[in-house]
Amino acid sequence: MKITSLNNDKVKYWTSLKLKKNRDNAKCFLIEGDHLIDEAQKRGLVLAKISITDPTADYLVTKEIMAKISNQLSISNNAALVKYIPQKEIIGNVIILDNIQDPGNLGTLIRSAVAFDFPDIILSETSVDLYNPKVIRATEGMIFNVNVVRTNIIDAIRNLKNKGYTIISTDVSSGNNIKEITNKNIAIILGNEGSGVNPELKNISDYLVNINMNKSCESLNVGVAGSILMYEVYNGRISNSR
Repeated sequence: MKITSLNNDKVKYWTSLKLKKNRDNAKCFLIEGDHLIDEAQKRGLVLAKISITDPTADYLVTKEIMAKISNQLSISNNAALVKYIPQKEIIGNVIILDNIQDPGNLGTLIRSAVAFDFPDIILSETSVDLYNPKVIRATEGMIFNVNVVRTNIIDAIRNLKNKGYTIISTDVSSGNNIKEITNKNIAIILGNEGSGVNPELKNISDYLVNINMNKSCESLNVGVAGSILMYEVYNGRISNSR
């Protein structure tokens, strides 16, 4: 189908998905670029392809329309309407994200989770929207290769404890060196960029850990810190369930 009018109902609908409330109501979102589209297609989540140049796409549109629906300054030739990613049961090592606000940090942590075999991420209800376009771009397509569960963190931790998980919180000023923890079935809590992990979550954790580093540096970006901790687990410095 060819669309040339900016006032077309489909164009208005796609544009409306820039707002979180509209994405949540529709349970779908737009992605841009061939790599993201390929990753979404592998999961069977693509509802429709939109293109400036590809005549086999579901919708052939003008550059003006693509610019209108796009979230990027430099538009792609191809976009797609994609279903929300189904949440699955948590079965592997877990990253728990407490009130993460920066889209880039969430995207980085998702990429690292895939790289270091953390198949599950628990995202607090107060964290940045998983389907924020900046998050999507920062994941480089890896959002389609990880299970992200958005839920109440306290309830999630209780459920993990019942399953035998060891709950670890990060703390820059105290705690064990990460290499000293030898438990299996790990769930690592990472805190807000400004305030760190909520004290309530620290109190119900089994261990507090920090990352050994030069004392002239007070703390690390949460995306960097989380990636280092996942790397430690992946490389067997903490025993895991692989």
